Amino acid sequence: MKKYLLTGLILLIFQVSSFAQCAMCRSTLVSNVSNGDSTNFAAGLNTGILYLFFTPYILLGIIGYLWYRNSKLNVPKVSIRSRIEG
Repeated sequence: MKKYLLTGLILLIFQVSSFAQCAMCRSTLVSNVSNGDSTNFAAGLNTGILYLFFTPYILLGIIGYLWYRNSKLNVPKVSIRSRIEG
């Protein structure tokens, strides 16, 4: 029980420090655009954010599809005649 509590506490501590990343990206983006730099950097950053956003959903969809397909393969086929004869 102590091991789980310690692990949860460590994960909670590191989660708080990870929230600052979006603010840093945004401030870099705003400063580059306001200085007149090209918007290619902004487009690349937006693409990277979308990539990071959709990756877990794509992986979850693939795992769900494989699980569904595997569960359909393992279901025994029962005919109507075997149900009637019982």
